[in-house]
Amino acid sequence: MDHFHEHSGDNVMHYHPHSHGHRAFGWALLFTLGFAAVEAVVGLAANSLALVADAGHMLTDSLSLGLAALAAWLARRPPSAQHSYGLARAEVVSALINSLIMLALVAFIVYEAWQRFTAPREVQGTMVFVVALIGLGVNLAVGWLLMHGEESLNRSAALLHVAGDALGSVAALAAGLIIMLTGWTPIDPILSVVISLLILVSTLNLLRKSLHVLMEGVPSNIDLNVVGQRLAQLEHVARVHDLHIWTLASGQIALSAHLDVKELAHWPQVLAGAQALLQKDFGIGHITLQPEVIAPVPVTLHARRPQDPPHDHAQ
Repeated sequence: MDHFHEHSGDNVMHYHPHSHGHRAFGWALLFTLGFAAVEAVVGLAANSLALVADAGHMLTDSLSLGLAALAAWLARRPPSAQHSYGLARAEVVSALINSLIMLALVAFIVYEAWQRFTAPREVQGTMVFVVALIGLGVNLAVGWLLMHGEESLNRSAALLHVAGDALGSVAALAAGLIIMLTGWTPIDPILSVVISLLILVSTLNLLRKSLHVLMEGVPSNIDLNVVGQRLAQLEHVARVHDLHIWTLASGQIALSAHLDVKELAHWPQVLAGAQALLQKDFGIGHITLQPEVIAPVPVTLHARRPQDPPHDHAQ
């Protein structure tokens, strides 16, 4: 991964592009889109919902991988006057869109499965079995390509799609085999629904993570209170307040806080210690700390005025 830090006067720019992974997304897109077309044609010919559902899943995967490739390319662009952090969070937006697409796909498969239950159709088991076996091989190859990319929410979203595809291929494979051996066609929509529910659980988890990042929540591996306590234990630090921790993009965590110190002369020492602590123990790289000098408690003296002597007033 490339790292770029530019410091000039009061302007500070941090550049952390993800230089790996966009090629993997490109190859994965090519394989997935190509086989989705083949599987759709065969699924319609064989009258198999499992194959058609898997083809639809792979088609949405192609769109998702295209979004992932675009996000990976955008994440490598340097910061600008309009986007001071760069476009690294594009991967999180991509993961969110992919999650929503997956939810729509799950709803479609469940609806189609219900239609098959109410109106069963003949399924050509042998054709389904052969194509599903090839599809499983394609999915495993695409998964291998993505596993060699850089870890990110973007890659997690893409791997989720590929895992769903692999499960869909296994379901179609099992459906084809059972229909070949027994002729029991309801297994086709049943397995489609089971796989859809498995995909739904993973999709909701990815959606939750994406929304958490976009809402600038504290990363799940960091305890806000622990960070505050560790900073407050630094020498010359009296108090920590206005502490915020959030994720810019995968692997990029930011922090801002106000540190109360007794004397501003101690600030260089405090700043160096805080930066070392946050980077080493918590993996926080984007750090903004503001010193605040504790004002001495004012001492107020109250002098009592002597009482005025009594005066006689003539009436």
